[in-house]
Amino acid sequence: MVNLEWFRTFKAIYETGSLTAAAESLFISQPGVSLHLSSLESYVGYKLFDRASRKMISTERGKILYNYVQEAICKLEDAEKHFHKTTEKDVPTISIGMCFETFQFTLESYLPTLPFNVIIKFGEYPQMLADLDSGILDLIITPQKGDYKNLLYKPFFKEKIVVVAGSDTETKEFQKLIKAKNLPDIQTWLKKQTWYGTAGDMEHLRRFWHINFGIRPDFKPNYIVPNMSSILRCLSGGTGIAVIPDFLSKKELDSGHVSILWDGFNKIENTLYFGTRKKSIYEEQIKIVQEIFEKEMV
Repeated sequence: MVNLEWFRTFKAIYETGSLTAAAESLFISQPGVSLHLSSLESYVGYKLFDRASRKMISTERGKILYNYVQEAICKLEDAEKHFHKTTEKDVPTISIGMCFETFQFTLESYLPTLPFNVIIKFGEYPQMLADLDSGILDLIITPQKGDYKNLLYKPFFKEKIVVVAGSDTETKEFQKLIKAKNLPDIQTWLKKQTWYGTAGDMEHLRRFWHINFGIRPDFKPNYIVPNMSSILRCLSGGTGIAVIPDFLSKKELDSGHVSILWDGFNKIENTLYFGTRKKSIYEEQIKIVQEIFEKEMV
């Protein structure tokens, strides 16, 4: 059976000329718009739009269908506005992309207090940038910029990539090697330690090792755990080392459960950015989230 929402979505795409703009006008996700359109095209049995350079160009059959349903859809929308309960206020929903650890460290505890709905998405930064540009995400927290003309990047924090150690790790010999700047022996000492890493992201370790020693690490961590929060729990009050961003370990560093073993002879700093589209209907909600990050990561 045909869904009347498919026709409303079709009308929005026809009038705005893009899936993203249609999604914003309907307050639904861009994938939802795509699903409605594909369902309607399957139902009627022919293409309604041709896709060209991010624009949706109506086919001749699409024009005929629009002329046929436009007036009826407008009447239904007027009826909806007229009979909708005025005492009920629509609650907006924004979608945010970031890494899991950043979410836990900053936004997680604030979710119950926010006056709007939130969808959190974890993933790789290149995909987050693409999802932001296409309208699937409304805000991302990223150390990477993409080549998208419709996106804006606002720097708000610098993270340092460091080697952290559990509080019971014996480090006196290592500190002597650091003072002597004996790179071969530093490498040897480090590789003898108990290492922790994550299944999804070994980039911090590879980058730190290459920048300071000029080679890729030729060893694997002893323990592979789900995320960096797990690493910190394993290290706290025990032995072992790992390469992680310093701000993620702030709580454990302040409590003395872990310590910064080494920040490298060649220090690594990443600038974190708020990534947004140039135009968004959720500017008020995005500002609230940005203020939380700025507060928590000072």
